[in-house]
Amino acid sequence: MRYENIKSAILTILVMVSILLTWNLWTYQPHYAPMEKGNYVAEVTVNEKQEVQKIVRPDQALFHIKGQHYGTNNTSELEKLVKEMGRWTIFDMKNYTDKVENVEELLHQSGNVEIIFPGEVPIELYRSVLTIEGKKIPSFNFNRIIINVEDAEKEKGVVYFVSSENQQVYMSHITTTNLTEFNHDFYKNANKYPAYFAYKVSDKRTLFLPENETEMMTYKYLPVTLNSDEFKAALFNDPSFVQKSSLPQGEEYTSDSSKMTVNYETNILRYVNPTVEDNYLDSSYELVKRSIDFVNEHGGWTDSYRFVSKSEYNRSVTFRLYSMEGYPVYNDSGLSEISEVWGQDDINMYVRPNIALKLPITTEMHKVTRPSGHEVLEYLQTKEKFNPELLEELTLGYRMGRDLEGNQLILLEPTWFYRYNKTWGQITMDDLGGSMNGLE
Repeated sequence: MRYENIKSAILTILVMVSILLTWNLWTYQPHYAPMEKGNYVAEVTVNEKQEVQKIVRPDQALFHIKGQHYGTNNTSELEKLVKEMGRWTIFDMKNYTDKVENVEELLHQSGNVEIIFPGEVPIELYRSVLTIEGKKIPSFNFNRIIINVEDAEKEKGVVYFVSSENQQVYMSHITTTNLTEFNHDFYKNANKYPAYFAYKVSDKRTLFLPENETEMMTYKYLPVTLNSDEFKAALFNDPSFVQKSSLPQGEEYTSDSSKMTVNYETNILRYVNPTVEDNYLDSSYELVKRSIDFVNEHGGWTDSYRFVSKSEYNRSVTFRLYSMEGYPVYNDSGLSEISEVWGQDDINMYVRPNIALKLPITTEMHKVTRPSGHEVLEYLQTKEKFNPELLEELTLGYRMGRDLEGNQLILLEPTWFYRYNKTWGQITMDDLGGSMNGLE
């Protein structure tokens, strides 16, 4: 009897242990560190991220003072100006278009400081740079900020946001204290900048060109080739399934839906995702913001790039390389641009250089002088069938190309550029005695 009791007790214990182990097995939850949300883009960084004010920035400021005009495109000077504006509180913004008879006169009248952007900027995007009062403001694009110094109202100063392309004007205000400080710090000292003259090409467009010759620097760079595997890891949803193959001029990376090609002769990287739906519906603000965020996510700002244009119709945004001083850089093969085309939810095409220009070779730097705006205009006007109304832009910049003496080097040469009838061209020193060269 005693033996039977012991056996029953052991059996009961075994059953209880079995029940306990089974319960632990069912309820056991191993402790894992939570996985961060996001995709591979966020895990790979080619270079540092940039804030909006470093990418969306003006490339020129003009000061109109009693019939005289002064201007600068110097990067550090423009940064000071924007920094001053960043201290303001801009209020009472409203559409003023119907009250402006002539937008051109408003832009260039005496007492105005004209801050010019290379492309149309969504005001919602620039709220991260300027303090604009009010939770909800009108939605519009602008490419000029006009600060009126001489004809300010008694109790507040006037600031206009203007789209010269769409002939739209939005008016806002700042305090008289802000205006007085701006007048003292910038407007009254404008004569320290180079003198400009006005060239009216049509009722809706006036070009301002340097009165005198401009001294610029010529640069040579030994470019740094960017790591293609880092872009592969950044751009493809799952890099582990990407196939790499060699091409005569470079290499190709492919997945079931995307392709990235890197051409080592042209130094152009092209990523295409043709499966993305192309019915893009977002606003111009979302288009530009998404484009900046996309490059930021993999640190793709490998040089000093700025936002220069967008097209809602083509769902595209373009960023251009700028020199250290603040001049735009042009290349007929796209080597000085980052361009994006968007689908509904993802990038459709991404084209950019696979090289970076880190530091110039100091022994190869030298100063050169470029002709005044008068000389360049005289050259253009001698061309057969030249129509001033078709001249859209005329500006100094840099031509990027291979150095003829050393193919490994990149040359930045100061050059006059023009946009005539929607086509870019360049005027070199040789051209002033010869024919024009067009840019594709």
